[in-house]
Amino acid sequence: MLDFTHEDLSAEEVERLRSIYGPLTESVRRLVDATIRTETDADTVAAAKARIDEATAALRGKQLDGAFGVRFTAHGDRMPWGNAVIGLRNPIAPPLAVRRGDDGSVSADFVLGAPYEGPPGHVHGGIAALILDHVLGEAASPATSPRLTGTISVRYLRPTPLGALRAEAAIVRTEGIKTFAAGTISDDAGPTVQAEGVFIQPRWARG
Repeated sequence: MLDFTHEDLSAEEVERLRSIYGPLTESVRRLVDATIRTETDADTVAAAKARIDEATAALRGKQLDGAFGVRFTAHGDRMPWGNAVIGLRNPIAPPLAVRRGDDGSVSADFVLGAPYEGPPGHVHGGIAALILDHVLGEAASPATSPRLTGTISVRYLRPTPLGALRAEAAIVRTEGIKTFAAGTISDDAGPTVQAEGVFIQPRWARG
């Protein structure tokens, strides 16, 4: 069973934490990009490494045991801050800000740069699959009743260029505990990747 944590945090406290950790994550995200693209000299690299190691040691001074998990506030707001796609505190996450439309569909506009490269100048196929798995799952899951990935199939229509992209997903149909969803990643010229998936309401969430 998945472990969801409930914390008695006010909206003000959540915003305070967001203001602390969000900028840190953005700085580390820029550091990852700079690490990939730098062509500076060895002495500069060594000096930067020493400062990074010092900063890492400072952050290790007090930390969680294990992963961040998914936390809920007293008002039911979700804090998936360690998530690999949308996590506020995860510099690996692009991140996506997923919007839900009035019809239940979801979408997100985002930018993928050097850290997400597979073929030269293009997005790694596994990253595209990761993003589609997430947005299809968001579309399939009502706010109060999560659906977890049962199966997902991905079709690569053409290489996805690095840069500005859009992900979209919607429910196709629901059959009991199974929800079928489909979605795409697109650039300015249209879809580059399509996906279809089946998402299952876990036993513990069936009431």
